[in-house]
Amino acid sequence: MREAIHPSYGPVVFRDRAANHAFLTRSTLSATASGKTIEWEDGHTYPVVDVEISNVSHPFYTGTARVLDTAGRVERFERRYGKQG
Repeated sequence: MREAIHPSYGPVVFRDRAANHAFLTRSTLSATASGKTIEWEDGHTYPVVDVEISNVSHPFYTGTARVLDTAGRVERFERRYGKQG
């Protein structure tokens, strides 16, 4: 790879504030982590990135997603704009 054109790649803790869950991974966001750090379970200090939603709190992955009534939506559309043809 060419020197000085790639972002730094290192360990970062992503913290889901909604579910109070954190996980350690590697990312290029380590350089732009806004200066916040956290002490991880292994005793080392890592930059932390707060996220609004992750797989732990997302409705699709938690099974709390709502299913829309698509048949009702189609009927409402046909009533509103009429059937063509």
